[in-house]
Amino acid sequence: MINEAPGAPTPYAPARKGAVAVYRNATLFDGTGRPSTASTTIVVDGATIHAVGDDAEIAARLPADAPVFDLEGRFVIPGLIDTHQHIATPPDRPAAEAVLRRLVYSGVTAIRDMADDLRQVGDLARASLVGEIPGPDIRYAALMAGPGFFDDPRTHQVSQGEVPGTVPWMQAVTDETDLRLAVAVARGTHAAAVKVYADLDHTAVAAITAEAHRQGIPVWAHATVFPASPRQVVRAGVDTVSHVTLLAFDGAEGRLASYKDKPPFDHARFAAGDDPGIEELFALMRRHGTVLDATAAMWASDALAGNGPQDAARAAANTELAATLTAQAHRAGVDICTGTDYETDPEDPFPALYEELAFLVHRCGIPPEHVLRSATLIGARSAGAEDLMGTVEAGKLANFVVLEEDPLRNIDHLRTLTLTVKRGRRFERDAFAPGNGRTAQPRRVEESR
Repeated sequence: MINEAPGAPTPYAPARKGAVAVYRNATLFDGTGRPSTASTTIVVDGATIHAVGDDAEIAARLPADAPVFDLEGRFVIPGLIDTHQHIATPPDRPAAEAVLRRLVYSGVTAIRDMADDLRQVGDLARASLVGEIPGPDIRYAALMAGPGFFDDPRTHQVSQGEVPGTVPWMQAVTDETDLRLAVAVARGTHAAAVKVYADLDHTAVAAITAEAHRQGIPVWAHATVFPASPRQVVRAGVDTVSHVTLLAFDGAEGRLASYKDKPPFDHARFAAGDDPGIEELFALMRRHGTVLDATAAMWASDALAGNGPQDAARAAANTELAATLTAQAHRAGVDICTGTDYETDPEDPFPALYEELAFLVHRCGIPPEHVLRSATLIGARSAGAEDLMGTVEAGKLANFVVLEEDPLRNIDHLRTLTLTVKRGRRFERDAFAPGNGRTAQPRRVEESR
């Protein structure tokens, strides 16, 4: 093409290959399970980590003109991953950009978007990837559910201009659906996964999962799909399940009829953290390699505080349930990733992910090093991107965070971050101001009750 227009500016573009940067004298928690190591150098070439090793050993092999950043013993962890975000329900581009900006300046280098209006999400993902806007990488899902779900107002918000249930990013599935075509159409949105949401029986969940896997993409599901139970969802072979409180419907006395007609369950049954039915479910998840996207702190958030004593009592009961079941899942050896499904107020300096990590430590009793593994390596696994991110190792994306204080001693030390490196591009925390001029209301969380 002649006289091709340059397109939009990309001030936040990933670093180019050949642009070497050296970060020396770090105390590194690399996310692999190895202990933290002091006096460590990370060599970045463009968007990728070229080498990681001892300061003295690597110094002898460095290019003479490579820029060197002395971290003076500061702490480095892999880029954080929020595994449950919704950035376009309903679409609001300025609000979404403000959320993404705060995330990356807070050390979050990737998110899973769990099904929104993918017309906007796809463009946001592209804009963040090429550097038109500051933000994490976005791995997003196309949703499938039974026809009964599609009178939910959110399905209309994300299908504006079209008929809910008939668009490639949000499809109504019946016994007559050609799943080969449905999954292919979903993949055509550039989705990283199919999300199974509601009003599908276990046969349908298993069939969707088998076809998605045949076509090479993972399946992310609600922990109870209604009428498909948690046990049936796990046996169907899905890769991750979301919302730990939905696991309480496993073995519920009432029939799991539909998403809108959930039976009650006895919270007291789970209070001791040793329910044998849930223990069997966790053993099944462990055998299948199913990752739990707990969203454990969600019910303790302002987003679900509600109005009046009835809402407060429900939130308190579900908060306790989330803490108990998540702790039991960790003891059972289930892989847990760190999703939020809500955001803090736009004027808050830090995103909801910090609250989720603190909840896992302080309320669930999970050690900080395990929580950081959940927020990095397991998060990458849940997003289907473990080959690209989740650890600080040679060959992976140059995604890491620099902190003044050790997060292994106190998870709240994440708030001492000074720098995010995402795909080799530096995002200095000092350049971030909360709010970014927005006065948007906090986003509605996904209905998971």
